[in-house]
Amino acid sequence: MTTTSLKRVAITLGEPAGIGPDLVLAIANDPWPQQLVVCGDKDMLAERAKQLGIDILFEDYNSRTPLKCHTPGMLVVCDIPLYDDVVPGKLNEANGQYVLDTLIRAAQGNIQGEFSAIVTGPVHKGVLNRAGFLFSGHTEFFAQLANVDQVVMMLATEGLRVALVTTHIPLRHVSQAITEERLFQVIRILRDDLIYKFNIPEPTIYVCGLNPHAGEDGYLGREEIDVIVPTLNRLRKEGINLVGPLPADTIFQDKYLKDADAVLAMYHDQGLPVIKFKGFGRSVNITLGLPFIRTSVDHGTALDLAGTGSADTGSLRTALSYALELLGQQA
Repeated sequence: MTTTSLKRVAITLGEPAGIGPDLVLAIANDPWPQQLVVCGDKDMLAERAKQLGIDILFEDYNSRTPLKCHTPGMLVVCDIPLYDDVVPGKLNEANGQYVLDTLIRAAQGNIQGEFSAIVTGPVHKGVLNRAGFLFSGHTEFFAQLANVDQVVMMLATEGLRVALVTTHIPLRHVSQAITEERLFQVIRILRDDLIYKFNIPEPTIYVCGLNPHAGEDGYLGREEIDVIVPTLNRLRKEGINLVGPLPADTIFQDKYLKDADAVLAMYHDQGLPVIKFKGFGRSVNITLGLPFIRTSVDHGTALDLAGTGSADTGSLRTALSYALELLGQQA
C-alpha cells in the first residue's frame, strides 16, 4: 500500500467499565492495513492490558506524524482522560462525560479530515442518561455533531443489510414517526450511500410494511395505504428501485433477499432481530448519511465479561474490516 493511500481510522472504546477496551486490546496484535488511532484513556488501557495479560506497547498520537500501517503489538492512543477510576464491570456515572469526549474527538477529527472513519465500541445508554446526558444512541449523537438533519441506521452481515426508518423511540410513537417526509429522507440516503459508499450502481431496496400482513388492505391498519405506498410510488418516479411494502414476517426469505441490496424496516425491533439471529457477532452497525464512515459493534457493553479475557472480538473485527473495505472503495 502506498503512503498516499494510507488513512487514519479512529476507534472509540465505549463504556470504560465494559468490554470495549478488552476488545481493542485483543485485536491490537493483528496486522491492519491502515493506521488505527484509539480515542481513550491511555493509563486505563495499560491497566486493562496488564489485567488481561496482553503484552502491548502504547504510542502517543500526533497528527503531524507521518501515516503508517498499524503495527501489531502497538496501539496509537489519542489520550483522553477519565473523570474517575474505572473498575471493570461496575458502571460509574462520573465517567459519562469521558465517553462523550471520546465520541466528540473522533467525530470532529473526521469532520475536519484528520481521520477517515470511526469504529465505535459499545456504550451504555442508561448510565449516560443517569449522568444527565440526553443520549439515545451513537446514530443520533453523530448526526447532531455533524449538523446533519437525517441519518439512517443500518446493520449488515453476510448476505443481508437492514436499514431502519425509525430507531430508538418507544413502539407507541412509531406510527406517528413514519411520515412521507421521513420516508423520503431515509430512502434517498439509503439509495445514495448504497451507490457511493457501497459501490452498488443501481441498488434494489425491499421495504417492509408497518402493520401485520402489510395492513391487509387496511383491515389491520391504514399506514401502508395512506403513507407508505404513495411515498414509494413517488420515489419510484425518481428512478429508485423499490419493492414493497411486503409483510415483515415473510420478507426475510431467500426468494426476496437474493434480489435485495438492502431491506428497509419500519422500526428497530422489526428488522434487527432477524439480522442478529443471522449474524450476531459477525454483523456491523453502519450509520448512513454522515459525511464520514462510521461502523460499530452489534452488541452491548457485556459488563459481566469485562476484564475476564473471554469477550468475543468477532463483531469488532467485522466492524473494523467493514470500515476498511468502505475506505478502499472510496480510494
